[in-house]
Amino acid sequence: MQELINGAEQVSLFCRLNMNTKRQLPIRASEMGMLIYIVKSNEIKTPMKIAEFFKITKPMVTTMVKSMVKKGYLLKEQLQTDKRSYMLIPTEKTIALVEQTYSEYLRTMDILRLKMGDTEYLELIDLLTKANNILLEEKNNG
Repeated sequence: MQELINGAEQVSLFCRLNMNTKRQLPIRASEMGMLIYIVKSNEIKTPMKIAEFFKITKPMVTTMVKSMVKKGYLLKEQLQTDKRSYMLIPTEKTIALVEQTYSEYLRTMDILRLKMGDTEYLELIDLLTKANNILLEEKNNG
């Protein structure tokens, strides 16, 4: 039982330390993640693609998109192939924000890779990937 408690504490601390490095944002961290995806991804960005990528519901994405459009970070353009859907286009304001903060988002991972070494870092990422897949499977089946 103590091992489970210690594990929960370590995971919680890791998440807090990682999130606390991303301060000074004019928007929520989840919105920033979405904007990074929109700017850095090479595929057409639709609310459905974003929901699939982040493993969240389409209504959650719709709420974030409305907020980002209102704040001037995104434009919506109707798809010619499917008039019911639209793609999201980042504004210059978004591109500037992502370029300013993207390296800060990667800084924690870069520190870990440098101090752990490539082998341990890749092992950590493999284990996190495995853990995420297990939890996603439980979420989808539960």
